[in-house]
Amino acid sequence: MDVLLDTNVFLWIISDDPRLTDKARNVFLNEDNRLLFSIAGLWEIFIKLRLGKLVVDTDDPAVFFKSQLQENAISILGITMEHAAGTLDLPMIHKDPFDRLIIAQALHNNLPVLSSDPVFAEYGVTNLF
Repeated sequence: MDVLLDTNVFLWIISDDPRLTDKARNVFLNEDNRLLFSIAGLWEIFIKLRLGKLVVDTDDPAVFFKSQLQENAISILGITMEHAAGTLDLPMIHKDPFDRLIIAQALHNNLPVLSSDPVFAEYGVTNLF
């Protein structure tokens, strides 16, 4: 099954954060699952790095995150016009633009997500967290 990772879950996976639930860890470790990470999540990470809201111990964050994606067999999901336009149809339950785009991608591609944010379910997205 294809599974779309929310930004926080991706960060928790690569840091082995204890906030990652056993259920989420099992989805991640199941080799039958194809893990996807939105380019919007990567953009969010780089913005947080620039603002000092996120710190990684590396001189080259782009190389670090690219290697983490490869090492964890996580594929990038690009943004299409349909994904961006899909945000127009979403009710304003969630105001975070990155999460709204990830939700639109999940709905458009009929993908379950791994997210610690319970609001995703309010949009009809299946959350495997």
